[in-house]
Amino acid sequence: MSQLMSGSKILLECLAREGVDTIFGYPGGVTIPFYDAMLDSPIQHVLVRHEQNAAFAAQGYVRSTGKVGVCCATSGPGATNLVTGLVDAMMDSIPIVAITGQVPTKLIGSDAFQEADTFGITRSATKHNYLVKNINELPAVIHEAFYIANSGRPGPVLVDITKDVFQGNAHYVPVTSIHLPGYKVYTEGHTGQIRRAAQMMLEAERPMVYAGGGVVLSNSSDELRELVELVDAPCVTTVMGLGALAADHPNFISMPGMHGSYAANMAMYGTDLIIALGVRFDDRVTGRLNSFAPHARVIHVDIDPAEIGKNRNADLPIVGDLKRVMPKLSAVLAELKPGIGERTGLKAWWKQVRAWMDEHPLRKPVTSPDEIKPQHLMAEIDRLTNGEAIVTSDVGQHQMWSAQLIRFNKPRLWINSGGLGSMGFGLPAALGAQYANPDKLVIAICGDGGFQMSLPELATLQNYGLNVKVIIMNNGYLGMVRQWQELFYANRLSQVTLDSFPDVEKLAGAYGFKGRTIEHPRDLRDALKEAFDTPGPYLLNVRVTPTENVFPMVPAGGAINEMVLAPPQPAMAR
Repeated sequence: MSQLMSGSKILLECLAREGVDTIFGYPGGVTIPFYDAMLDSPIQHVLVRHEQNAAFAAQGYVRSTGKVGVCCATSGPGATNLVTGLVDAMMDSIPIVAITGQVPTKLIGSDAFQEADTFGITRSATKHNYLVKNINELPAVIHEAFYIANSGRPGPVLVDITKDVFQGNAHYVPVTSIHLPGYKVYTEGHTGQIRRAAQMMLEAERPMVYAGGGVVLSNSSDELRELVELVDAPCVTTVMGLGALAADHPNFISMPGMHGSYAANMAMYGTDLIIALGVRFDDRVTGRLNSFAPHARVIHVDIDPAEIGKNRNADLPIVGDLKRVMPKLSAVLAELKPGIGERTGLKAWWKQVRAWMDEHPLRKPVTSPDEIKPQHLMAEIDRLTNGEAIVTSDVGQHQMWSAQLIRFNKPRLWINSGGLGSMGFGLPAALGAQYANPDKLVIAICGDGGFQMSLPELATLQNYGLNVKVIIMNNGYLGMVRQWQELFYANRLSQVTLDSFPDVEKLAGAYGFKGRTIEHPRDLRDALKEAFDTPGPYLLNVRVTPTENVFPMVPAGGAINEMVLAPPQPAMAR
């Protein structure tokens, strides 16, 4: 039986039916009717201090839980402030539904106050978007938005709703089915291709499993582990896939790519078969594409057919959901494996991979008696968290050191901006992750640059009593840009020096919680332990060696086997 309801209440009813429990947002003029109705709703709202951070916080919620996230902003600047977060979610395939307000229908196109063409602006920033001008279309649109966001290759969907729809009334009829004839999702994988893939895996002399964020998004870490063990291949995971295979698993090597380990990159260069699972062969991994894995055939499994063959040709493509395809692969592998016999080539391959790991270990201790080395900071965080904490990161050197040196033994513990590389991501993402996981230790690792882009969210942490530990790796520079200027631009440092930084103890105190600055190695361990053990938010500013660089490093345009392993040595005087 239908019920007469306002558009705002219809929206909230639809969100509740989709299992939404939290909205990250910031109200404004045209969304006031929606916020008024929210007072009577069980759905919780988290008031961030900037709309961009609402999208980032929603991502932290999604990436740590696997649920669809929701963010909300008003028309005009509110909606345009969401765009970076939406593109970020688009690049990393994160399912978010963004609700934005729009001026009344009759004012669209009149340059009304806070009017912007949100529908047009976000067309390329989202997987799909809607402009709702008819209240009767609202229920179907909302449920379609959630379905599209979370099916196939996930991504953000934006629903722009005019003020008259929020304020209007209509008879609400629950939506019982979704009909999208032009939208097809292929999940099962081709049976014949799966069988051929298994045969290729068992015949390969030097197989490599190359797993990405798709494994995490599809909740198929257990299936990955089973497949890796059946093939008995070395496994690397992308920066988005860390935790998909436990860091302490004997087959896990590390991360490949621009700042990947020597062993991972040499193995990817030398393999004869890449088993690519939920990856997109992006430039940060492949380096110079025509030199990437030159001896390898490629099996590529992905939910998105557009990714297969886009950057690297797939000798055997399989379009499907990893959660469904990998068990089928494992079943065929288990059936075929007894007939293969002893694989002497595989033993030699493992011997070579382990030799590379021993030759240039990624996790070798890096310390100094006088300065806190960034690697030392990450190693101490790793030691104290033991692969179990949720860690979010901004973008830059600290992101790469975190990815290299902090272990993640489960999926959904490592949360970072991978594809878009958005500075300011770490703090609001931690906010969302902590709100969704109140009982877990959540650490935001920020650079002194990115931290100041999201600094107002310290108020949100305190406002909601969120137990986020903000660790600032403070080197006084925009570190990654400085590193490139040093190595490739004759050390001509241009606009990368961050000359001033707030007094952290006073800054945290102004927001109502504890903060501290340290700069000596002897203080590091106790300071981190104090931060982790103190209830509520904590702000720890760690002054590290200013000019330390991230290695290994594949220079832009280089092949992944052409790594710079250490700082260039000055020429000897003749």
